[in-house]
Amino acid sequence: MTSDSEFNSIRPYCDNEVEEAIERLCQSEEFLTLFSHLMKMDTDSIRGSLKGIRTRAEFQQKFFGPAIQALMASTTDGVTVSGMELVDKNQSYLFMSNHRDIILDSAILNVLLRKNGNKYTRAAIGSNLLINEWVTDLVKLDSCFVIERDVTVREMLSSSAIRSKYIREVIQENEDSVWIAEKEGRTKNGNDRSQPSLLKMLKMSGPVQFAANFKELHLMPLAISYEWEPCDALKTAELYTKTVGEYIKTPEADMQSMLTGLSDYKGRVHFHIDRFTEEEWDALDELPSNGDRIEALAAIIDAKIHKNFKLWPNNYIAYDLLHSVNKFAKFYTPEEKENFIRVMTGKIDKLEGNISMLNNIFLEIYANPVKNSYNL
Repeated sequence: MTSDSEFNSIRPYCDNEVEEAIERLCQSEEFLTLFSHLMKMDTDSIRGSLKGIRTRAEFQQKFFGPAIQALMASTTDGVTVSGMELVDKNQSYLFMSNHRDIILDSAILNVLLRKNGNKYTRAAIGSNLLINEWVTDLVKLDSCFVIERDVTVREMLSSSAIRSKYIREVIQENEDSVWIAEKEGRTKNGNDRSQPSLLKMLKMSGPVQFAANFKELHLMPLAISYEWEPCDALKTAELYTKTVGEYIKTPEADMQSMLTGLSDYKGRVHFHIDRFTEEEWDALDELPSNGDRIEALAAIIDAKIHKNFKLWPNNYIAYDLLHSVNKFAKFYTPEEKENFIRVMTGKIDKLEGNISMLNNIFLEIYANPVKNSYNL
């Protein structure tokens, strides 16, 4: 069972731990101030909406789900989804997606799944993001489980084994699904790639036969596309610092990314769910080694995410600006191009550094999905 003590270091709260966590949130001024701003409610109303919640399911249904729906309404121009017909309401899945926003990638997925009567997901979150007590309470109430970061090489094997076993047991218990990013950390430059080491971790707990191992997890590749990345300026600044010097990540930077991702404008948002065919699984089994199979599986996941990524006018505009061409001009209007340049310039002007380098980094965030789609 995924509530067993062997998973205590990574699991979300059990229902008998919910009441105390809710009380701590009700006493956290930082949490109350943030969600009061995000949900356009006073702090007493926030406390009132939390009072009486005794289970994780109630927290998701009565508080966090409505909070994310409010954010979707106030910070996007609409969220759409395709491929939902592939999801069986009676089945648990492992949704593996490109990762652009710390909180919203999995949170919006859960809203979409619940709207269609499907199972909620337990989302993976890095231990580095458990910045303080209220953040830890919030994500563990929302059924997140922890991916341990910064462990020693000696600890990595046991940590990976526990994570692998936990994810597989969640799927096999068939109460919840699981969401996990295709790689450690968010994609900063728009070039979404699956991490083979993640697939090796997932394989650790299952059958020896390769396809049977992953089919047991009901793996579903998921492509997430934001018209405007809310953290594009923060990602640009981070990538620039890494280019010209040394970037030292801080808890404050992680917190800023979480808050910016929640509160800033995203434009239109699209989620696309895909699946594997029997022919694809059979082809993987025919490869000569597990190393070859892992690499091929990562390539298939990448191809599905790149193919299903919704390319917005911003993506085509950025590609043409980056390469000084008009190759994709038919996909956007002069007004859309003018608006993109205006917004980009406003964001870049607030950053310190070489303007030309900053512009190129910013443009690559939006242009790389076009490159990946057309390289297929």
